[in-house]
Amino acid sequence: MKILINLVKFWCCCLMLVVGIYSGQVWPALAETSIVNSPIDVNISLGNTANQLKFFPDQLKLIAGEKYRFRLSNSSPQKHYFTAKEFASSSWTQKVDAGNVEIKGTVRELELRPGSTAEWVLVPMKPGIYTLRCIISGHTEAGMRGTITVANAS
Repeated sequence: MKILINLVKFWCCCLMLVVGIYSGQVWPALAETSIVNSPIDVNISLGNTANQLKFFPDQLKLIAGEKYRFRLSNSSPQKHYFTAKEFASSSWTQKVDAGNVEIKGTVRELELRPGSTAEWVLVPMKPGIYTLRCIISGHTEAGMRGTITVANAS
């Protein structure tokens, strides 16, 4: 029951934030945060041309409440997934740009085919250590995993 109450509180806060941003009535405290500012770019490669099963980098350190733009690329000859479901669930996604498509709403994972790129603009909301992995059979076991650490804002 406590989890349900916290989930309802979280979504109510998100709704108030979205309504405030889109109505132009952003609270003064939010106007100074990165939610309405330009995102911090983070370049992430899923594999490489040598076909190594690894994320580059495989350790991401972020600050809760800061806006980030993950610039994801896959230069390897096979498809890979960027999967961090708990991290994605506790983050606010502004958008994902992939090809000629812009995706809005909840994102759980991204699949990048060989030679493809995507941009994921998000704000991590909850501090914690989250597991990152490629869910293709054998890839996690071969080393395609990492962590996303979200720290409290100072």
